[in-house]
Amino acid sequence: MGRVTSRHKVVRIDLDGETTRSIDTVAGEEPLEVRVNGTTFTVTMRTPGHDIDLAHGLLRAEGVIARREDVVTARFCSDLDTLNVLNLEVPGRSDELAVTSTRNLASLGGCGLCGTTAVDAVDAVMSRPPPEVVWEADVVADALEELRSRQTVFDKTGGAHGAGLAPAPGGVGAARLLAIVREDIGRHNAVDKVLGAALVTGVATEGGLLVVSSRASFEIVQKAAVSGIAVLACVSAPSSLAIEAADRLGVTLVAFARDRRMSVYTHPHRIPH
Repeated sequence: MGRVTSRHKVVRIDLDGETTRSIDTVAGEEPLEVRVNGTTFTVTMRTPGHDIDLAHGLLRAEGVIARREDVVTARFCSDLDTLNVLNLEVPGRSDELAVTSTRNLASLGGCGLCGTTAVDAVDAVMSRPPPEVVWEADVVADALEELRSRQTVFDKTGGAHGAGLAPAPGGVGAARLLAIVREDIGRHNAVDKVLGAALVTGVATEGGLLVVSSRASFEIVQKAAVSGIAVLACVSAPSSLAIEAADRLGVTLVAFARDRRMSVYTHPHRIPH
């Protein structure tokens, strides 16, 4: 799988058995510098692959772009030996970029940075609250099972998160619930790759279901809300700010979603059972 995975020697120690040596497959991790109009926007550690999707998803979540047409070109810097610097041309954007993530919120300095400030920043770049759609509990469970079955990098390495998008009811295909699935060593990157791919390919996110193989953090709620996701279902625990943000931003937040069980923390009316 190229740079997505790599092979490394490993010594396996079993305190109740034998010590053995073997070759292990691990998830790739490399830095990606995202530039906007030639200026560095951020550097993230990611699993190489679907980098243009990742960049579109990141810039959408940050409020820098709203449509795929906002990006004229997305090119890797050709004067470098590695494909780890990606520049996106976004006409009309200055160096004054939107403030939504924890990274950018730090630039607010002495404004009294807190959870409320963070949620306010996300709310400022949302076009409207997620639509009121219904996602049956068994469909949410099926989507999570499908995500797990399509996590090929995780199967090889045990070290990659997955994210998947099911369009709103009525737009779901018959063969598969999830229109897009992506994996990455970083849970937030996996989400950016999925939502960025949706933006690039024209798959609708408004009212959609986003399933993620990780805990529910504020950052993931942020990305879901800006893209109009109605239901965010995560395999592991939620954070306090994730719950507060989802409640305020109108996202139905589901956590501990595994083994056909789930806990709905906000806006449970979207999930009849």
